[in-house]
Amino acid sequence: MQVAQLNVSPQERPTAAALRGLMAESPDLVLLFGDAALLHDAAWLSTLRETWPTASLAGCSTAGQIQGETVHAHGGVLTAVRFEQAQVQVARVPLNGLEGSRDAGKALARTLTAQADTAPRGVIVLAQGVNINGSCLIEGLQSGLPAQVVVAGGLAGDDGAFARTWVLSEEGPSAEHVVGIGLYGESLCFGQAAYGGWKPFGMARRATRVDGSRLYELDGEPALELYRRYLGDHAQDLPASGLLFPFEVLDEQLQPTGLVRTILGIDAESGSLTLAGDLPHHSMLRLMYASTDALVDGAQTAAEHVHQALPAPAELALLVSCVGRKLVMGERVEEELEAVHGSLGHQAALAGFYSYGEIAPLGHDASSICSLNNQTMTILGLCERPVA
Repeated sequence: MQVAQLNVSPQERPTAAALRGLMAESPDLVLLFGDAALLHDAAWLSTLRETWPTASLAGCSTAGQIQGETVHAHGGVLTAVRFEQAQVQVARVPLNGLEGSRDAGKALARTLTAQADTAPRGVIVLAQGVNINGSCLIEGLQSGLPAQVVVAGGLAGDDGAFARTWVLSEEGPSAEHVVGIGLYGESLCFGQAAYGGWKPFGMARRATRVDGSRLYELDGEPALELYRRYLGDHAQDLPASGLLFPFEVLDEQLQPTGLVRTILGIDAESGSLTLAGDLPHHSMLRLMYASTDALVDGAQTAAEHVHQALPAPAELALLVSCVGRKLVMGERVEEELEAVHGSLGHQAALAGFYSYGEIAPLGHDASSICSLNNQTMTILGLCERPVA
């Protein structure tokens, strides 16, 4: 596997010559994570396609893009990947709002399975981040894939504005589609992990009225009113400040389930909170907070498990980290990337973005069910091995 990366500045786009200089041969996959202006630069995207006409193109808008141990706030990061034996197919399916999320997942599974003689070994999902039910999307996707297929990815961002996000494919940018990258071939090896680092505080409360990802009541009180009381001075900055205080989901014995839910929006009229994914009815919830050191430790733990799961050192690692982690860490945000790089080894190219939701099984158990996570660092490590 060959991997080359290029930072695309907001002011200047790479020329065709600069792109050709990245690799001696055309890449199989081009990942582009960046701001909306870059994803809508039709002239430059045309140059990209003309330079690498056989490459599959995929990407999304972000709340910050990752290149190695650096986080870029503007422009974008291009990652070109050429596999030794594996194949790539990129599919795009329509997303009909929150209600259409499960059907979009099913359609994506059908498309990726139909495009090759066999099912993909792995699927990277990129979806918009503000008008989607990520839990239903994943459920729909997995219902159409064999159980052993690795699923990873994340929800696009728009630099914390929570207004409009975009995904990118060969057809161009879209706010109304979901993109899936199918990875095929026995040579591919995956390592996957997702960890947080957040700590609970306050008392547990029951979600007494829930409709999918909309939380209306906690202990019989309007959820927004109660949440505002807990946040104090931070309440005036909602919904953005909700990224700093997610909910931890507990079981009936008040033990953590591992599931965390971030607040994506508020509705003052109904007194409700819109979460990044579904909540089980009558869930027990508790607020959480984090420190930079705890988040860095969580990222390092994820990287250590990925390293142990792979039969050889990772050549490429896709990192999807929650924008809430970025807000908490502030100027120290790159410390979690340094921790990941140190654990995976510096031969690994790190690419990815800060998201509005992370798609991966919680923890590091390969048999765990993939879910929509919030406030985690998720890592998908890849390498190729020779196939006889």
